[in-house]
Amino acid sequence: MEKNSKIFVAGHKGMVGSAIVRELTAQGYTNIIVKPHAELDLCRQEAVEAFFEKEKPEYVFLAAAKVGGIVANQSALADFMYENMILEMNVIHAAWQNGCKKLLFLGSSCIYPKMAPQPMKEDCLLTSALEPTNEAYALAKISGLKYCEYLNKQYGTDYISVMPTNLYGPNDNYHPTHSHVLPALIRRFHEAKEAGVNEVTCWGDGSPLREFLYVDDLANLCVFLMNNYSGDETVNAGSGKELSIKELTELVAETVGYEGEIKWDTSKPNGTPRKLLDVSKAAALGWTYKTELKDGIRLAYDDFLNNPMRAQR
Repeated sequence: MEKNSKIFVAGHKGMVGSAIVRELTAQGYTNIIVKPHAELDLCRQEAVEAFFEKEKPEYVFLAAAKVGGIVANQSALADFMYENMILEMNVIHAAWQNGCKKLLFLGSSCIYPKMAPQPMKEDCLLTSALEPTNEAYALAKISGLKYCEYLNKQYGTDYISVMPTNLYGPNDNYHPTHSHVLPALIRRFHEAKEAGVNEVTCWGDGSPLREFLYVDDLANLCVFLMNNYSGDETVNAGSGKELSIKELTELVAETVGYEGEIKWDTSKPNGTPRKLLDVSKAAALGWTYKTELKDGIRLAYDDFLNNPMRAQR
């Protein structure tokens, strides 16, 4: 990409999209296009086609998505599948129709099989069954990355995909029931501390292992890949490090300053037992993460304290 290349960031108000805009701006890119949902509904094919025909972006970062944690996914399976498939197909197809030089599609590590060999390599995709609690979301994301692959093979496009691990950081969603595990824990422990609650109960038994990546590190990788990678196979984005949910919970409680008791409700689901990405492909290309988890959680908590999303109930 040239510094004055026309770059469209879809989903710029979300955690990932806003981080990509920050990274592009920091690196000196000057022609960044963004459109709020009120002006461009990516689920409306006619509107997306009209936008691409008018703007003709040279590069596209597709970070827009309907996202959520276990509760949100389980309660809205149809919505998660429909909205994600519609918006991603609209954007990718319109980009191809209008001669976009390169597109980067953002997926999720949940595309990989529930019992995939650990750490998960990019080539384990579609080798066995998915985790049922987020199957609808995973199927949508698999469709998006496969559509990019098929366009490359049939029409010679240069569309790539990135599969990040669990993300956190500035502009996260701190909704009490619809957020992911790390921001949800930040909110719960903060509110428990503020209310003087003596104990907090968390879902499952704390045994699942998870990997986390600070969102600004992901944004840095996305810009790096847009400039340095072409290929049909996706690229994993992660730290290559994991910890148990129990360890994560204790780390968040320590960061927030909550000193009460942590209990576990084993009647609630754990989700996938382990999700660690093999990040050797990104490393071989010359990229590695920068933000350690403890430092990132501190930054995330600072963001939470200044984030209007935490006022939502």
